[in-house]
Amino acid sequence: MPEYVPKYIIETEDINLWYGDNHALTDINMQVQKNKVTALIGPSGCGKSTLIRVLDRMNDIIEGCRIEGKVFFKGKNIYESDVDVIEIRKRIGMIFQKPNPFPMSVYDNVAYGPGIHGARDREALDEIVERSLQLAALWEEVEDRLDQSAIGLSGGQQQRLCIARALAVEPEVILMDEPTSALDPIATSKIEDLIADLKKQYTVIIVTHNMQQAARISDYTGFMYLGKLIEFGKTPQIFEKPTEELTENYITGRFG
Repeated sequence: MPEYVPKYIIETEDINLWYGDNHALTDINMQVQKNKVTALIGPSGCGKSTLIRVLDRMNDIIEGCRIEGKVFFKGKNIYESDVDVIEIRKRIGMIFQKPNPFPMSVYDNVAYGPGIHGARDREALDEIVERSLQLAALWEEVEDRLDQSAIGLSGGQQQRLCIARALAVEPEVILMDEPTSALDPIATSKIEDLIADLKKQYTVIIVTHNMQQAARISDYTGFMYLGKLIEFGKTPQIFEKPTEELTENYITGRFG
């Protein structure tokens, strides 16, 4: 029999999440296409970051957090008891809002993940580091500074380094939580160009408070409000012909 290939790389089914008594996500159903950029937009506190943390089980580490529903990654529910959470976080990488390089050299930042997963051969690590930095459009800027501290890089370079670090363990999906909100316009533009390039090999899901950014870089957009996914569709449709009045009001600046 031919191998079953799911239609979507990630699919959520009736996701509900509580922080204590706070019902933070309500009945989230979303399908993510492979090798596309999916943007999540909506006002602050609407559940965007919480939702992407559901997708790689980052909320597991938050005390008092309870989740119901299913998240299918390549057809397998990642919330089943037999799932290796470390393996899930390897295959679904996360880039945070504020660049968070480790206080070590540029080289060691990128080699860290492969090292944890058992890569010891220096030649192989050299190749992984160079390839990951190339993919993150950072190699030419740091190839002569690999043994210098990553803390000395600019904010935009640090964020691309964090992307290289995520790519080094060969994920299939990259989650980005407002990756440019701490960056200047030039660094932001470089990250946006990079995202457009990355989708050739990876699936990208980005949380952004910047609607222009979502319109520029994403193929699909989801609009969230008060913990609910109000509308989800192809980006041009969401921005030009939203079907929900709430979406239209947000996009036209009537609130948010």
